[in-house]
Amino acid sequence: MVDPNTLLSGVPAGLRLPLLEEFRSIVAAYAKGAWKMASLDGGRFCEVVYTILDGALSGTFAPSPSKPKKFVEACQDLTRRPKTEKVGDYSLRILLPRVLPALYEIRNNRNVGHVGGDVVANKMDSEFVRSTATWVLCELVRVFHAVNTQEAQAAVDALIERKHPLIWEFDGIRRVLDPRLSAADRTLLLLDGLSGWTDAKTLSEWVKYKMNFRPQVLQKLADELLIEYDARGDRVVITARGILRADQLRENGESPIDPVRPAAKTRRK
Repeated sequence: MVDPNTLLSGVPAGLRLPLLEEFRSIVAAYAKGAWKMASLDGGRFCEVVYTILDGALSGTFAPSPSKPKKFVEACQDLTRRPKTEKVGDYSLRILLPRVLPALYEIRNNRNVGHVGGDVVANKMDSEFVRSTATWVLCELVRVFHAVNTQEAQAAVDALIERKHPLIWEFDGIRRVLDPRLSAADRTLLLLDGLSGWTDAKTLSEWVKYKMNFRPQVLQKLADELLIEYDARGDRVVITARGILRADQLRENGESPIDPVRPAAKTRRK
């Protein structure tokens, strides 16, 4: 897998660092439910990507990001550049310049970057911005590192640091700061945002559920397809279904269906 510490090392720091900063801002704003901020960051992200594409196709990178006077027209001009023998030429000239305008227009025409947009920024817009920005960054990693899409996605996943007020991290320790949540919910929230496998023993210490953690929590979550539990390797990874459940927890503060939390007891009259 591409080392996240060397992500896009072929791009000058004056462009690479702003790109990664804007991407992290999009992801962090989405995790906090700051829909408008996530969409606004998406506009700046587009401007950095445009500058990178322009430099890659011309052979000379600008020292810092710049905003074209007419962004959509500038992207269209990129598609008219002559074909090159560069790796990923079609993505650099055609795919990415066609994707960027749609992402950029969320900022301009959805009451994000200007007063008077026809629609107020909401979760739907923010989801589009986050997922599209992730695809764009993966495509840049794929092209500049000459790797396949799976390796590019893994590198970007490792880069993402999903933060939320519920999660506290310090010196290798992770905690969910809501004691009312079940062990299952805490497990999903702690796994969400971590790339690759997580040691089950370490996870049990984070959750503070050491007795029968594997059969009572991990196995039940695995049965619900919310995680993949490798009993032989004693390791865990969250699934796409588990990520959706974690997103629901972030939004609602509770899980709609919890296979581990026992049903409430009915009092006898």
